Amino acid sequence: MFTGIVEELGELVSATRRGATVRLAVRGKLVTSDARHGDSIAVNGVCLTVVDVAEDVFEVDVIDETLSRTSLRDLGAGAPINLERALRADARLGGHIMQGHVDGTGTIVSHSPDHVVRISLPSTLSRYVVEKGSIAVDGVSLTVSWVGDEAFEVSLIPATLALTNLGAKQVGEPVNLEVDIVAKYVEKLISR
Repeated sequence: MFTGIVEELGELVSATRRGATVRLAVRGKLVTSDARHGDSIAVNGVCLTVVDVAEDVFEVDVIDETLSRTSLRDLGAGAPINLERALRADARLGGHIMQGHVDGTGTIVSHSPDHVVRISLPSTLSRYVVEKGSIAVDGVSLTVSWVGDEAFEVSLIPATLALTNLGAKQVGEPVNLEVDIVAKYVEKLISR
């Protein structure tokens, strides 16, 4: 489980095809400080399992299913990456409950001078997004400031711009989206 409070802005070192998987090597000094084989780290909001750690670089294997459903497939060496270690049971929940299971991808539609960012919203996810509700964008817990049928907006504060990759995202770039898990459970419960 994660909170969407990014701990570190890391960097993709390499992506290497290894048969049915792609091995990502990611640099992140803070998240590797106590990382071990088997730990979960959210990489742009995608929960991945550490398979190796060497100094300030950790490696994860990504299957084609994950690549097809996330924006990880579009990253190249040097790309800035939002990193968050899994939530400890005794820690504060500063953002919102996230699983690191990306529900879909959106695209940056616009980024205004006052940092209101409009992101396209897949029609399959629009029913889970509400104004003033939570959404994860590339693993960052954000509050929805406006929502329509095909897009939503978030307003980025200076700390988010400085500490995550969202400030550098350009119009047309893809982002990972995870909607609020509570909404999906409520929908399933009331549909019975």
